[in-house]
Amino acid sequence: MDNRIAILGAGSWGTALAILAARNGCQTLLWGHNAAHVAALAQTRQNHRYLPNIDFPALLTVTAHLPEVGSFGNVLMVCVPSHAFKATLLALKPHLPADVKIAWATKGFNADNGALLHETVAAIFSPDTPAAIISGPSFAAEVAADLPTAITIASLQTDFANQLAEIFHSGRFRTYTSSDLIGVEVGGAVKNVLAIAAGIADGLGFGANTRSALITRGLTEIMRLGIQLGGKPETLMGLAGLGDLVLTCTDDQSRNRRFGLALGRGKNRAQAIEEIGQEIEGVSAAKQTYLLAQKYGIDMPITEQTYKVLYEGLAPQAAVENLLSREVKAESPDSPT
Repeated sequence: MDNRIAILGAGSWGTALAILAARNGCQTLLWGHNAAHVAALAQTRQNHRYLPNIDFPALLTVTAHLPEVGSFGNVLMVCVPSHAFKATLLALKPHLPADVKIAWATKGFNADNGALLHETVAAIFSPDTPAAIISGPSFAAEVAADLPTAITIASLQTDFANQLAEIFHSGRFRTYTSSDLIGVEVGGAVKNVLAIAAGIADGLGFGANTRSALITRGLTEIMRLGIQLGGKPETLMGLAGLGDLVLTCTDDQSRNRRFGLALGRGKNRAQAIEEIGQEIEGVSAAKQTYLLAQKYGIDMPITEQTYKVLYEGLAPQAAVENLLSREVKAESPDSPT
């Protein structure tokens, strides 16, 4: 098996995965769109902006040239933000070999039409193109620092999932394989919306009770949408669903949570984004998740109120009051009312 992988996206997560693969003995090429940033990576052998003080392994090289990515090998890992996912693949496609295999660690929907990312890959390439997603409760800084982490690799092609597992699995990074692309994608995208909601609640000064309720009822929303789209309940209750939801809602390493905290403390959307200075996937995901809920008639009240805060100017305090004032109902369909 050719032990090479090209990783697109020189932010925190792309860099962390590149470091991990190279540490595991895999020839790794990391691509970034910003030539000056890539030049700094090459010179210092660190990503000072996103992962300071973590040295690059010898097997990790960097480039800002897409043709070099295409000629490096046939296994790609895309780690760009969801809004750039489609454009990056379209730009890369002319340079790729016919037997390309495409994986991604991007968490979100296609910003153009709300499609799941595996649908975007199939539309750009072919439904037969091997495709996989890596997702789960994982902060880039902890992976780069070699702290214990467990994630899910989902693909309809078992051989490709196993190949990726071989590249990334280590004594401190445990990989589980799955065939449920949809469940893993939905879990990874929607948890960012709920992390914004949890951050808002904490920013308003509400306590652990509120956060716990938001996480629990948020999981219900993830499962409603995920199952509607074809995902499996056991996936949504696993690492890529519940695991990632808990992590993102409770730890301030989460950009989405910090964004919500800023909103709850009185910052507006633009101020909160500027304060964090990195991509906040939950902002786009809130819109796409809300539209999907409307399309399928799915009750997702936390998502709806988060959408209204972000896109309709609803005050965070009013959003919480709207949730608390909802009518009494059974927790699950078979519960007594």
